[in-house]
Amino acid sequence: MSPALEERLRRRLAEVQAGDRLPSVSAALGHRGDTVWIGSAGLADPEAGREPTADDQYRIGSITKLFTAIAIMQLREEGALQLDDPLQRHLDEAPSKAPTIRRMLSHTSGMQREVPGDAWITLRVPDRDQLMASLDEAEQVLDPGTAFHYSNLAFSLLGDVVARLRDQAWRDVIRERITGPLGMERTSPEPSNPRATGYLVMPYSDEARAEPALDLGGAEPAGQLWSTPSDLLRLGGFLASGEGDVLRPETVEEMHAVQVMTNPEWTLGWGLGPILFRRGERILAGHDGAMPGYLASLLYDRTTRTVASVLTSSGAGHDTYEIAAGLLDEASADLAAEPDMWRPGEAPPAELAGLLGEWWSEGEQFVFSWRGGSLQARMAGSPAGRAPAIFEPDGDDRFRVKSGRERGELLLVIRNEDGVPTQLRWAGYAATRDPRAFADLAHQP
Repeated sequence: MSPALEERLRRRLAEVQAGDRLPSVSAALGHRGDTVWIGSAGLADPEAGREPTADDQYRIGSITKLFTAIAIMQLREEGALQLDDPLQRHLDEAPSKAPTIRRMLSHTSGMQREVPGDAWITLRVPDRDQLMASLDEAEQVLDPGTAFHYSNLAFSLLGDVVARLRDQAWRDVIRERITGPLGMERTSPEPSNPRATGYLVMPYSDEARAEPALDLGGAEPAGQLWSTPSDLLRLGGFLASGEGDVLRPETVEEMHAVQVMTNPEWTLGWGLGPILFRRGERILAGHDGAMPGYLASLLYDRTTRTVASVLTSSGAGHDTYEIAAGLLDEASADLAAEPDMWRPGEAPPAELAGLLGEWWSEGEQFVFSWRGGSLQARMAGSPAGRAPAIFEPDGDDRFRVKSGRERGELLLVIRNEDGVPTQLRWAGYAATRDPRAFADLAHQP
């Protein structure tokens, strides 16, 4: 990182701390798996005059939901559940018309927002047994799939599904299967020193009132965790790249597929756990978090594999998403994605040699090629950044689209008596070596 960029990031954080009146703010920036910058401003403990360190823990609130979502997807990979299973299949206490796991992950379950009771008034959250016993009081405020409706209750119950299917406490599953493998040594359900004290800064004075460290009890899978900016970079780096032993890359990709848009402008959507943000021409992903005395954001660009994390010790009056996005904006030119070096590869299999090149379908030209050990197809003239259709063998002269355009559909190769490919059948449409009208195809032998 250049000294000029480092100074811009430092100054941006200092301006945010002063302008938003934050007792403290701590942030980090990562790129392609490396931590490239860590910074902080303010005081982690104003009474003692202590500045925050890189090891100071902050409450991360609903960023915890990403861990719960990953734990659910691990179970799906193992075949212990399916995303379209109704909740009641894994949770006997659930209502008979309970939504599916997928709906709960994407906040389209229609379940009420919070656990039954007055937890955010009394600051007494039901434990796991009390939560299960109170489910008959929970409202289905919308029909499942009707619209986006954020629900801490849904993620609390998803955490219970994880605990029951693993026969372990939720927090133990998270430690053994996620934070441990990712090396997140400063991420935990209970705080440990050093940690920043959380406050509510009063809107019309400079008074800062310390907030309690609330234990979420049975709702802990929705928001219990504490962490540091550098630890969150490890989580964001994994979700940005899909690399590691926590989940398969295709599962991480699936988590970032849009399940619902939350606004008419189509700038904010939800995947299977992650929030999806459109910012100009870029699509960012991550999650925000809020708990009494703390706000947090984890934000990453899956194209450049750049990650920003921001943690503050003030529970209101600022937007951590904008702070994190501002750091990504500031660093975008310096940390732009570099093209992967091209290397010579192996020749295509003999049976594919006659298949490569230009084909026409529905009046459009497609180019079939052998790249990286796979058969691929791309519409001629498509943007360079658009992923091609990638095929995998599915029998003699049969291929299945593994990813990209027409995913899951079949490609059939039609050959003449000399074994030369003369026509392709892709997802029910014909492709030929020269452009033809539908009428021409209808009258061919």
